[in-house]
Amino acid sequence: MADKSATLRWSGEALSFEAHGYGGPPITLDSASVEGPSPMDALLVSVAGCMAIDVLMILRKSRVRVDALEVEVEGDRADAEPRRFVAIRLVYRVKGPGEEDEGRLQRAIELSREKYCSVLHSLHPQIDLDIRVERA
Repeated sequence: MADKSATLRWSGEALSFEAHGYGGPPITLDSASVEGPSPMDALLVSVAGCMAIDVLMILRKSRVRVDALEVEVEGDRADAEPRRFVAIRLVYRVKGPGEEDEGRLQRAIELSREKYCSVLHSLHPQIDLDIRVERA
């Protein structure tokens, strides 16, 4: 039995699909990014979201106060097929943790990258991932 499952249905128009049955509200994937994100955009946002959730959970367990967290993500795709991501850059904008918490913040990001982020670890192993932290 599968750990996760979903059903993707073509809308009947263009290259737009609606995903159902994964345990949340329906989402639309659209290759033109009109009705929803393209699958590659959704993957990029999923990496950022997965790592942001990990980092926030780890910081909370470490009792580090976070007032705001924003993650900007961008990716570079291969020129030839398959046009996979060859590099992803993340910029964390964090408000709340003091300078004394810098080590814990960096450790939380490292743990997400090296151990916990299941989305990232589902990607090609040679992807170049660059992460930067900025204070908000």
